[in-house]
Amino acid sequence: MAADLLATSEHAVSIPTSVTVLFGLLLAAMIVALALEEKLHAKKSIIAGLFAGICLFLGAVFHLLPFESVVVGSSAAPEQATDGQVVHVGGHEIQMPVFIPAVDWSVIAIIVGSSLFVDVASRSGLFTWIALRVTKSTGGDPVWLLIAYGMMTVVFSALLNNVTAMIIVGSLTVVSLRKLERPELMLSFLLIEGLLTNIGGLLTLISSVPNIIVGGAAGITFLEFTEHAAPFVLLATVATLAMGCWLFGIRRLRDAEERKQAAELIAGFDENDGIESRGFFWFSAVMLVLFVGLIATTNQLPFISDLQMGFVALAMAGIMLVRYKSAVDQFYRGLDWDLLFFFMALFVVINVMEHAGVLNAIGMLLARVIDVGETAGTASILIASAGFSSVTDNIPLAAMLAKILTSLGTASDSPLWWSVVFGANLGGNLTPIGSASTLVAVTIMHKHGLPISFAGFIRHALPFAALHIVLATAYVLLFLSH
Repeated sequence: MAADLLATSEHAVSIPTSVTVLFGLLLAAMIVALALEEKLHAKKSIIAGLFAGICLFLGAVFHLLPFESVVVGSSAAPEQATDGQVVHVGGHEIQMPVFIPAVDWSVIAIIVGSSLFVDVASRSGLFTWIALRVTKSTGGDPVWLLIAYGMMTVVFSALLNNVTAMIIVGSLTVVSLRKLERPELMLSFLLIEGLLTNIGGLLTLISSVPNIIVGGAAGITFLEFTEHAAPFVLLATVATLAMGCWLFGIRRLRDAEERKQAAELIAGFDENDGIESRGFFWFSAVMLVLFVGLIATTNQLPFISDLQMGFVALAMAGIMLVRYKSAVDQFYRGLDWDLLFFFMALFVVINVMEHAGVLNAIGMLLARVIDVGETAGTASILIASAGFSSVTDNIPLAAMLAKILTSLGTASDSPLWWSVVFGANLGGNLTPIGSASTLVAVTIMHKHGLPISFAGFIRHALPFAALHIVLATAYVLLFLSH
């Protein structure tokens, strides 16, 4: 029934099955190529860029892509609406390459703005100061340090966004572990933090786009969402930290001698050493608080809500760069261009896949699973949507499944809604391309001499991802079902 509803949707486009299969194989080939990144001796941006070019060319060959002019500057005219279709008036047409609107420029803007902001603010000594204060509060104990940064990651991901949280917490982590002379823990800390960003993204209705889409379709209020998700977020966070300590051998300082050595090391820390200008330090501190506050409240602020988080990140970075106005090029060179171009290419590939019917085919497959029954369907949808979200964009997938559930008249308290929410978010922990924050975590590892391959990430992350999905499935079936 669900599959029939999807197939007969008014938005469904008739695309030959052979074409959809071809593009599905291209998507699989790109994932394999990324997994073999080290053996191919190629950067992620080159691999994704080549596949983006191939997909665009074939998209043009098979007439899949919308090449019509783009109208800008128009406004909605509700009084002229017919058959529920919104009519736009005014504006003018411009020619725009089809791959430009395919890119999620908000994500790119957030990465660029947040990276520049953190890079400039770190010159003030602010991040070193924060990192050393956190390190001192834990007594140099690795387990307590992991707990402190893990909780900070979850809170920041819930209040800000996954990418910004990973950039800020990752920067603090590197400083702390280097000061403690424990660089061997850096990879494990960064990987665990990357995984926790997607758990923190489950905490509120506005923490991630899939939450907003599914919550809006189901009619779940902000408070209801947090009440239902918070127990799982707490459980998953504790389980992740515990598993991380076990798998990576992160242990507490066990005897008096180790504690004495840590205390002597910490006694030599002076968080004020890196502060060259008190004025710039306090300015950066105020700007950091303002940055966090604006990002957290973007959707509630007049005018800024229209400009979105990307604008906030870039604007705050621009203000910070005024300090080094004659040498801003040094910060531009410090941006991770491989990461940025990889994201752009990946967005293009996923966009073409959507036009080629690949995401629709995935949606139809999941729709058939829903027909199995509520209990089996709930578990299956959560697991399947997590798997697909690990290799495709979880936003159109969540939108498609939300539409299916709405068409079926699914009650707002049905566990099926939560299976989509949990699956779409937690799928990002299966692969390094499953979410922007996990990829940022890998990029930070590479930046600090900790190379980890696509396959290496999956090998380390798979036990965590499996635990998260098992816990989420049990939680939804036991506590969120009728």
